[in-house]
Amino acid sequence: MKENITTFIKQFEGYSARETLEMFLKTYKGQVSFSTSFGAEDQVLTDMIFKIDKEVSIFTLDTGRLPQSTYDVMGSTNLKYNRKITVYFPESKDVEKLYYEQGANGFYESVQNRKECCYARKIAPLKRALNGVDIWITGLRAEQSVTREEMRLFEWDEGNALIKFNPLVSWSEKDVWEYIKNNKVPYNALHDKGYPSIGCEPCTRAVKEGEDIRSGRWWWENSRHKECGLHIKDKK
Repeated sequence: MKENITTFIKQFEGYSARETLEMFLKTYKGQVSFSTSFGAEDQVLTDMIFKIDKEVSIFTLDTGRLPQSTYDVMGSTNLKYNRKITVYFPESKDVEKLYYEQGANGFYESVQNRKECCYARKIAPLKRALNGVDIWITGLRAEQSVTREEMRLFEWDEGNALIKFNPLVSWSEKDVWEYIKNNKVPYNALHDKGYPSIGCEPCTRAVKEGEDIRSGRWWWENSRHKECGLHIKDKK
């Protein structure tokens, strides 16, 4: 599949996100899966996807540390589209080992500890979720972070050996919220409280006006290049 990326980029140049999704989902039916965190971008894509094909695989990662508002929007999304999104949880042995080695909140103590927590709660379950998948749809946008500025519509994910498809790569935050409003899409209530990016409850906080939209994630770390590991770009 890796050799198809350049062809895909040329083929879908000039198409809207909805048009690209529709053509791609029909052409590669059964090979595609979408991961949602129930953030604003992911809610846009959930709405688009279910309007195209209710049978497309959509899953989420429940880390065990999510805010209640995330579960609220999970429930309202399942009700609106009459479909229960698949949930993947961490392996109990991994979480038990994490607690034994770090305690309840050891991720605050070092970047290494935090990455180990992210691996047990997010990356390992993601690998299970993507097993047998050829194309992984994400809600990533290029303007979200300095780590995502060079992102393309289609990319090769070396770690999971599949194509990553980013339909909203060129969308602005304004585009996202206009779609949500116009299509009456349910969204996480924390977005109205200054949370542009929402992850685990202990690792997410509101941001001030003018701050980087990812600055509320792992705010105790100094680096601007902060990712949990789900979307680390392959170095070529």
